[in-house]
This record gives sequence, C-alpha cells and structure tokens, in this order.
Amino acid sequence: MTAEFRLCSFKTCPWVQRAAIVLRAKEIAYEIEYIDRDNRPAWFLAISPHTKVPVLQIDGKDALFESNAIAEYLEEVAAPRLHPEDPLQRARNRAWTDYVTTLASAVSTTAYADSEEEFTARAARIAEPFGKLDEALGKRGNAGPYFNGPKLSLVDAAYAPFLQRYTFMDRLRPLGIIERYPRLAAWRDALIAAPAVRASTVPEIEAAWQENLIARGRWLGTLVSGTAATAAA
Repeated sequence: MTAEFRLCSFKTCPWVQRAAIVLRAKEIAYEIEYIDRDNRPAWFLAISPHTKVPVLQIDGKDALFESNAIAEYLEEVAAPRLHPEDPLQRARNRAWTDYVTTLASAVSTTAYADSEEEFTARAARIAEPFGKLDEALGKRGNAGPYFNGPKLSLVDAAYAPFLQRYTFMDRLRPLGIIERYPRLAAWRDALIAAPAVRASTVPEIEAAWQENLIARGRWLGTLVSGTAATAAA
C-alpha cells in the first residue's frame, strides 16, 4: 500500500476497533487520531455526515465513514484477502456481518444501563443473538477457530469488539450466558487472542472501557474497583 491512512476515533469505540482490526490484519500502516466526543472539531464534522466515528482519511484528501464501508474498501485495495473466495460463502459472511448490529445493540444497551434492574432485564436479551450465532457457527462446516476456519475474516473483525466488550461486562457482573453456547465461547476466545484484535485498541482497553462507564454514570461502573476514589479525584 502506498496510500496514507488516518483513522479518526474515540478511545473505546468498538466500531473504530473493527476498522483497526482490518488494518492490522492486512498489516497496513496507519495513524490514529482521537476525537473528543464532547467537543468534535469542525474538520471532523465536515467529513462525518452523522458526526460519528470511525472515519478513515486517505492521503489527506478523501474520507470514508461507516465501519462496514471502510472494511470493504480495505478489502478491495489491500492484500491479504479476508473475504472467502466462494461467492455464496462471501455473501453469507456479509449477511452475518450485517447481523452484528443486533448483537452490538444487545451488549451496548446492557452495559449502559442506569440501574441494576435495567441491567438485568437488558442482559436477558443477549441470549437470543448468542444462540443464533452459535447455531451459525455449528453450520459452518469447519473446526474454526474463526468464523470461516483457520483464517481471520471481515466477519470476525466485525464481531470481535462486541464479544470483547461482553467479556469486559461479564467480568464485572458475571452473566452466565456465553457458557451456554460453547461454539460461540470458543470463537470469542479465539478472537480476543488474535494478534490483529490485540493490537487494535489503546493499551489497557478494559480499564479505559471501565473509565468510560464511570464517566457516563452507568450502573455497571459502580462495580469497578476503586470507583469511589476515581469519582472523587
């Protein structure tokens, strides 16, 4: 690749992480710029129609928004190929990639619940997308560890950030959900351990994610060790 890339991000955004995983998996050099979510600069607002991250700037003159568009663009312009070669399998991957919004919503709304009661009610909804994904993994016809087999793909990049955040949440308040879906649990473990995933975030991402919960005043943040001291500082 000869193009220069700059990824615009919030420090804990899972959608940006998706783009970063693809960049890392393809070994594409890039810079990253962190935007203050409460004070988004004018230059950023000019290139992000819905004012959200990620945005990928290309050679300082072009910009792409939306994580799916960024992933597909990188797939077209840089090796190695992350989509399956078979057209039908590739289409199925895209379909399951589109389903990531269902899982993302279930995980994110649970994490950002304002009370324990709300947290518990929302957490119960995670089982449905988990069950569907576990079933899909059972039909893939390979032994893993990734969605299509031994090679990380774009569909893996899409789900990794949200399965990682489920894991962060589960450590603060054990949910006992993913244990019911062994194929999904094994996939989650493989994704979190993948080099491209591990290199796709700020250092100490779990602590940064917890700090974000505390800053937003979410109930789950009250379970973080040292919350009171952090809040008082």
